[in-house]
Amino acid sequence: MDFYYLPGSAPCRAVQMTAAAVGVELNLKLTNLMAGEHMKPEFLKLNPQHCVPTLVDGDFSLWESRAIMIYLVDRYAKGEKLYPKDPQKRAVVNQRLYFDMGTLYQRFGDYYYPQIFEGAAANSENYRKIGEALEFLEVFLHDQQFVAGGNCLTLADLSVLATLTTFEVAGYDFSGYKSVHEWYGRIQKVALGADINREWAEAARQFFEKVKAPAQ
Repeated sequence: MDFYYLPGSAPCRAVQMTAAAVGVELNLKLTNLMAGEHMKPEFLKLNPQHCVPTLVDGDFSLWESRAIMIYLVDRYAKGEKLYPKDPQKRAVVNQRLYFDMGTLYQRFGDYYYPQIFEGAAANSENYRKIGEALEFLEVFLHDQQFVAGGNCLTLADLSVLATLTTFEVAGYDFSGYKSVHEWYGRIQKVALGADINREWAEAARQFFEKVKAPAQ
């Protein structure tokens, strides 16, 4: 399977960890967005939205990281721990995946990415919203070993792990969220591919160096 990716991207790293968890080897296709490689005609044929990550499995192509993660599990996983079939357990995993996409990672991006890519000023309200998202995650993890509860790692853990690794590389201190901080340290010891996730995340560090703290 061809995997078009950028190492600093949290969504790309979440897919990488999922592939490791299900035992699938990815044929890595580093895609330089700055050089416009995602806008080449051959890439647009695979993904008209011209974004990464993009997975190509034979004549089938798919993008959006969480959709790719679910596809890898549905097609290649042995067992159902990563993405349980029980409707209620799966619903919680889905909710956490959507929370990561639409709240946790989204709010991180709302604060950091305008500064990195547009030269915008730091927005204190957007910074506050990151803390609010972490408070929600703190509630999810209270007295829980895993993001979606239960007794085993799921796709929700891998998605949030990738996001929080980007938080760490960006210099955002979330150690004050006790349950989140403890989970973050613990999950890296059990998630296959966590070492590569951490290694790839370092590629983004250079971009966060230009980000300023919000005005107090």
